[in-house]
Amino acid sequence: MQLDPQGVAPDDLSHAGSVVDKAIEYMIEQKIAPISVASALLGGALGLLARTMDDQAIGAVLRNALASVESGELREMRDQLPGGNAPV
Repeated sequence: MQLDPQGVAPDDLSHAGSVVDKAIEYMIEQKIAPISVASALLGGALGLLARTMDDQAIGAVLRNALASVESGELREMRDQLPGGNAPV
């Protein structure tokens, strides 16, 4: 596994993201509520982190995610979706 030039993301991150996107698409097609999809994915991600990282590293990942929310980065992503910032 090779890291990106900034030393943050593994080179297979794009592939993993595509697989997750397909899983989300499938669950939405199955009429699973978006909050249930997101909760299941978050729970799975936290479980994987717990099995592969120490608490300090998990905290850093979560702080980075929170910083994305607080900076408006996720809002910008939502605003670029068809329909603007309407909730799913």
